Amino acid sequence: MDNFEKYALAIMVVFGALIIGGLMAVHIAWLHKAGFLYALGAAVVVWIAGFAVLFDKPRLYGLLLLFATALITASVIVLVR
Repeated sequence: MDNFEKYALAIMVVFGALIIGGLMAVHIAWLHKAGFLYALGAAVVVWIAGFAVLFDKPRLYGLLLLFATALITASVIVLVR
């Protein structure tokens, strides 16, 4: 693994956390309980996906990322409506 890959991974993790945390904050501020729970669910799923990377399970990691993407999409839909 190059240093560039480590930096790229760190940037993706930080900005991913900012996006999910920002979604959670917006839903708290605008009193959207469902949207907050979707964003919280996405954060938990991504946290669990970290263990899939740790134990070298790429298929499980991909599945968890798809599920987290669906939860984030649901959170954004609640925000837009």
